[in-house]
Amino acid sequence: MSTTTEQRIVVLGAGYAGLTAAKGAGRHHDVTLVAPEERLLHRIRQHETAAGRGRDWPAIADLARGRRIQHRRARAVELDLDGHKAVLDDGTVLGYDTLVYALGSRTAWHGVPGAAEHAHPVERAAEVRRLIRDADRPGTLAVVGGGATGIELATELAEAHPDWRVRIVAAGQVGGGYSPKGRAHIRKVLDRLGVAVHEDATVTEVTPDGPRTTAGPITADLTLWAASLEPHPLAAEAGLAVDERGRALVDDHLRSLSHPDVHVAGDAAAVTVPGVGTLRMGCATALPMGQYLGKLLDGRTDEPFGYRYVVQCLSLGRRDGLLQLVHPDDSMKPTVLTGTAGRLAKAGIVGFVLGALK
Repeated sequence: MSTTTEQRIVVLGAGYAGLTAAKGAGRHHDVTLVAPEERLLHRIRQHETAAGRGRDWPAIADLARGRRIQHRRARAVELDLDGHKAVLDDGTVLGYDTLVYALGSRTAWHGVPGAAEHAHPVERAAEVRRLIRDADRPGTLAVVGGGATGIELATELAEAHPDWRVRIVAAGQVGGGYSPKGRAHIRKVLDRLGVAVHEDATVTEVTPDGPRTTAGPITADLTLWAASLEPHPLAAEAGLAVDERGRALVDDHLRSLSHPDVHVAGDAAAVTVPGVGTLRMGCATALPMGQYLGKLLDGRTDEPFGYRYVVQCLSLGRRDGLLQLVHPDDSMKPTVLTGTAGRLAKAGIVGFVLGALK
């Protein structure tokens, strides 16, 4: 199918969802892509950047080349949903026919005293890299968060900086969402790399000397925060209907339930798929949403958005990895690939993501 009516489309956010949506819609429409970054924030590889192993990712201008996309390096600070306008932090007011809201998520501090002041979020990976590089001597790194992001960060840092002591701090079990085989392999790698594991240790405060937890204080020269993410608050502030977490409620075409001229994708969207449930935040769901919206706005589909989970994958340093097979609803299967096979599978998936953005 095709479309002949041109639209003014504004896309807020140039992450996996926003960038792919803009590229798809920009084939035949004028798209203004609003994001302050010059380069792609390749979030699923930020642990590499933090460990000093990352590289400069492609410029957004290069990724948008060949499409009718204007990249405005600014932030959206206000939305006039009734007036079809987005207000930027440089004072610009953008009118639109269709808005794609893809501002994604940000670090969630959960109201922990001292966390925002004394912990360094993984999303500021370059800052973490600089702090480790410029330290007077090797010390102790405490990684708060026992999920995928925390595990990848802890193993990458331990392998890249063997002279530093690395600790991982989890409110529950490290890797608790994976299958027994998956958890066992994660623990084996952490042990091999010398990462100290602190489980059932909810962080109650972060001080300059490290986090304090329900299991006692943990001494650290640097506390790195990989605990969880929360949606950007602008959706709720602007009046879009949101769920209890602040994610915009959408229909099966990713249209806001309260404002159908607004499409929402990525971590900002609460998307429920029959037989699967409400999708979790992450690249695995954001990229397909953006690709779908690009086709929808370009007139190449009018089918509802569909999605099924297949795998979850982890980097465990540069020499190891985990590929965990899952059911379509993201529940665990017993099958895992580990070691070199897991590492290569993870690398292939990450390579596919970057390829899909080019």
